[in-house]
Amino acid sequence: MKQDATRNAAYTVDCEDYVHVVEFNPFESGDSGNLIAYGGNNFVVIGTCTFQEEEADIEGIQYKTLRTFHHGVRVDGIAWSPETRLDSLPPVIKFCTSAADKKIRLFTSDLQDKNEYKVLEGHTDFINGLVFDPKEGQEIASVSDDHTCRIWNLEGIQTAHFLLHSPGMSVCWHPEESFKLMVAEKNGTIRFYDLLAQQAILSLESEQMPLMSAHWCLKNTFKVGAVAGNDWLIWDITRSSYPQDKRPVHMDRACLFRWSTINENLFATTGYPGKMASQFQIHHLGHPQAPDAHAQRPWLTGPAAPRHVGSSQTGARTRVPCIGRRTLNHCATREARESIF
Repeated sequence: MKQDATRNAAYTVDCEDYVHVVEFNPFESGDSGNLIAYGGNNFVVIGTCTFQEEEADIEGIQYKTLRTFHHGVRVDGIAWSPETRLDSLPPVIKFCTSAADKKIRLFTSDLQDKNEYKVLEGHTDFINGLVFDPKEGQEIASVSDDHTCRIWNLEGIQTAHFLLHSPGMSVCWHPEESFKLMVAEKNGTIRFYDLLAQQAILSLESEQMPLMSAHWCLKNTFKVGAVAGNDWLIWDITRSSYPQDKRPVHMDRACLFRWSTINENLFATTGYPGKMASQFQIHHLGHPQAPDAHAQRPWLTGPAAPRHVGSSQTGARTRVPCIGRRTLNHCATREARESIF
């Protein structure tokens, strides 16, 4: 892994082809390293990142590729299964992808001889989000431009099907609310579904379109964040169905929103990739009026701004993988309050 100072990335991994999506494993895998997956035009790479805070003899970040999977079509999304373990014998790598052919692929590997995948078919338009059941990993939820949210078992059978009023943009399954599903639609509505009753039980309104991305806060189940139009928006679902706070953030429209995995006041947003004014920004709700340099300054600007972001749960630093054209960049910044993603 080489250091790259040109765009404030801590380290960069060179890739053979374009990278479209990247995702840290959000679950405990039984290993000191952080599992990471990234996908391109016809491949998915699984690797580990180990940071200096975890291993004293490492300088900065150490990256190692574990396995490259042939995909055959462009990878648009990646979701990790909680069944993934590196400390089992043999190891278990399990994840799913959404692709340009409107199909979901479920991959299972022991990093040795077993490398299998299953195709889940049913969506009739592009898939914008997918997630595993965070408790048992026995079901997958997905949302699509076909105005549906679908839930699948690992055999590829649909176990639930929700009709939406507009394209589904994001879907979240919270480990503390495993019988509820959050679905965000492009028309600005976010709904929570009861999976036992299979019906909507709560809705939030952004009052602006298009809503491009939403995320359910891992550290506070009452918090939901999203980007719509040029703004980021934050809800407290115990207080109102309308945003408690919103700010303009990306002049060429906002594209992605992601909460920190361990701090309920930190989140990241991106503008549209390819725009000259596109940016990747970190925000801190604790001081939105007078942000410090680390919390709010854009890390990447110009046409190489990231298409996708994720976050690790390591040490006393923020660790965020961002995508350039043929690189995987790890950005690191030390928060004044030692807050981390």
